[in-house]
Amino acid sequence: MYIYQQNKWPEFIWDSNALLVRLGEVRHHQGKILGLMSQAGFKLQEETLLDTLTLDVTKSSEIEGEKLNTDQVRSSIARRLGIEQAGMVTADRNVDGVVEMMLDATQNYKSVLNEDRLYAWHAALFPTGRSGMHKITVGNWRSEEAGPMRVVSGAMGKEKIHFEAPGSDLLPAEMEMFLKWFNEEDKIDPVIKAGIAHLWFVTVHPFDDGNGRITRALTDLLLARADGTSQRFYSMSAQILRERNSYYDILENTQKGGLDVTPWLNWFLDCLFNAMQHTEVVLKSVSLRNRFWEKHRRTSLNERQQKMLHILLDDFFGSLTTVKWGKIARCSADTALRDINDLIEKGILGKEAGGSKNTTYRLFVGDDHL
Repeated sequence: MYIYQQNKWPEFIWDSNALLVRLGEVRHHQGKILGLMSQAGFKLQEETLLDTLTLDVTKSSEIEGEKLNTDQVRSSIARRLGIEQAGMVTADRNVDGVVEMMLDATQNYKSVLNEDRLYAWHAALFPTGRSGMHKITVGNWRSEEAGPMRVVSGAMGKEKIHFEAPGSDLLPAEMEMFLKWFNEEDKIDPVIKAGIAHLWFVTVHPFDDGNGRITRALTDLLLARADGTSQRFYSMSAQILRERNSYYDILENTQKGGLDVTPWLNWFLDCLFNAMQHTEVVLKSVSLRNRFWEKHRRTSLNERQQKMLHILLDDFFGSLTTVKWGKIARCSADTALRDINDLIEKGILGKEAGGSKNTTYRLFVGDDHL
């Protein structure tokens, strides 16, 4: 028997005392992050917001096995928020759709959630009316023709079924109950409400596809209400991706249990707390990047150097060599070496130990180095 087949569904119960300590820690961390950001300059706030939203959009899609182009996501968000960014690129329709949904959820978090708004989100996710090669019902609840909706994870051919969602004939009544509860003012802590909404929506799974991404958008909407601001400085989606295995495990166990959702809410609070802790890493990265560009705002750099420095400051892994520079910047080894030597003379890069063929380089950011 699945959770939605319980006689008193959806009358969830939980042990508030068992959640009290972790909820207090989450609320404390929440206030700490917002306090730090309120003291930061406008530019740092803007960059952190852009980084967080980009992370949220890309990782939410990655959970579903879809890798979006990070530059396209960042450019799409910046364009819609009116943030000026160097080197912005044109985004594909599917990227713009995910961004539109996420921004509507977080920037308009006070707005009422209704069927039309959810339909619009779903249509934005699937602008062609297809999920991959398959035609799906877009902008409406899934139909009986699609067959049973099974929630699975894993690679194609190795899928693991975690649970089966309610039949399509039950969806109108199920979603009416959900939307009424979602919009009503109650005494539930907003963070706890976000956890319940996440579980409830993913249980019903009302669409043919895109349910996971919409679930996480709804979670972000309620967390924005909990924060009391549209400014997002932590990513729940990125943390769920890091804890994906335990996420599917707790979902499966909860679906097959009773209406006491205390274990699920404990997991949700732990995941949220970890997401907030990771924000400190993001803040440090953004701060270092801003300091670097402020220091070198008048330094003459060619287009290849600018591109490589952005990569080194953002998401470069491993050691930098002339070979890597040449491959990423798409230039010859001689050109790569000239670019690097020029940056060494300007105090931006430094040599690390190694032979002539294995020389690696390190980026200097103020008094720090990466």
